[in-house]
Amino acid sequence: MIDNIQIQIPSLPENIRIVESFIDNAKDQYQLNDDIYGNIMIAVTESVNNAIVHGNRSDSKKNVHLQLALEESQIKFTIEDEGPGFDYSNLPDPTLPENISKPGGRGIFLMKNLCDEVSFKKDGRVAELSFYLS
Repeated sequence: MIDNIQIQIPSLPENIRIVESFIDNAKDQYQLNDDIYGNIMIAVTESVNNAIVHGNRSDSKKNVHLQLALEESQIKFTIEDEGPGFDYSNLPDPTLPENISKPGGRGIFLMKNLCDEVSFKKDGRVAELSFYLS
């Protein structure tokens, strides 16, 4: 079974609620266990928030596109913004002492620790977050 569901939201922080509902619906529809559900909720909302704030610079005329693809053994979320992208290969490590007290920089670190696979495409405008179902 392969499913593919997509939504698009304007870049407003309050639209994170729509993303949370989208993930809740996926949990119910695919009977996701609580561990995977928790990881998905944190990682995907963090990624969408990054797309809104950093990618689209909170410009409500720009959208964030969220896609869920269910494959046999994994569920993959693709988050795409309409911003300029970023250099995802050269991010500071938030666990280093000089970065511990900085307010930002933990989102991608969190995503990499909660997802089974994370990849970036289109100069960083697209994040793909994969979770194994078994």
